[in-house]
Amino acid sequence: MALPKKKTSKSRRNMRRSHDKVAAPNVIYCECGEPVLPHRACSACGTYNGRQVTESSDA
Repeated sequence: MALPKKKTSKSRRNMRRSHDKVAAPNVIYCECGEPVLPHRACSACGTYNGRQVTESSDA
């Protein structure tokens, strides 16, 4: 089994792992106040960009 020639320092390990972070999703708020993902219709009221595009689920 291959062995590393030198120990990986905490600094080098942490620098490598600095790119492993999961990005938080960008959330915008609908006119009804519900958080929604950008470029998607609101699941609570069914609007997109100020227009009614789907039937709301609670109506």
